[in-house]
Amino acid sequence: MTGVLAGALGLVVGLVIGTLGGGGGVLAVPALVYALGQDARTATTGSIVIVGIISAAGVLARLRGRTIDWRTGVGFGVVGVPTAWAGSLVNRAVPQPVLLLSFAALTLLIAVLMLVRGSSSARRTDGAGPSPGTPDGGSGVPAAGGGTSGATAVLEAPTRRRATVRRVAKIAGAGSVVGFLTGFLGVGGGFLVVPALTMLMGLSMPAAIGTSLLVLTFNSISSMGARIGHLDLDWAVIGPFAAVAVLGALGGKLVADRMSGAALNRAFAGLLVAVGLFVGVQSLLAL
Repeated sequence: MTGVLAGALGLVVGLVIGTLGGGGGVLAVPALVYALGQDARTATTGSIVIVGIISAAGVLARLRGRTIDWRTGVGFGVVGVPTAWAGSLVNRAVPQPVLLLSFAALTLLIAVLMLVRGSSSARRTDGAGPSPGTPDGGSGVPAAGGGTSGATAVLEAPTRRRATVRRVAKIAGAGSVVGFLTGFLGVGGGFLVVPALTMLMGLSMPAAIGTSLLVLTFNSISSMGARIGHLDLDWAVIGPFAAVAVLGALGGKLVADRMSGAALNRAFAGLLVAVGLFVGVQSLLAL
């Protein structure tokens, strides 16, 4: 009976990860704790295994498409490896109520940020028009042959360098934070990666979803490495959970291909609000 329930929950988690590029760990941890009776530390470890398997399957399913920003994804993954390891070490020293309350608070914060950012983007899009001084909506840069192309090129070079430095700094900072929280909370980090890729790196929601799966694969492998001597895995639960979740992830990709970026953003934020409130209330009642 436990295996059947684990499979059913795995299907839901897989659909969420396949559709939204993250959030599966946000569901997997409460599912393992409240539905399958595991303690928080065992659940966070099991969640990392499950999310890692699902994410790797999601990356393979997207290899032929153009929905993965490989440079950004590899950058996030590489800088997150040492911090995910550190987060896993901290996880073992923190009491269970603190883990679950931290989990709930972070999901609610990210949901609010995504909803606010989504609303702001929608207002900018609705009011978009030609830039001042450029009636045709052009860039305002003189065309070649106007006598200023050389000067423009000289000015653009340092601008491009500054933009590159800013982008690298964003990847290093956000990737490090996401990696640490992946190890600490055992959630794969997708519910942080997707907002980071859209709000900080400027990726579209479909690209952020595909890239997030690549980052989750990196972070899950690193987090498992840090736990290798302290594994407490119930394969009777994790096996059917992960196996069915992979099938759900493949189905989720088909759903994502038919949804707009705005709809995906709202769905992701709504999921975080629901899970954050549930875990927060349950954790407070258990104090």
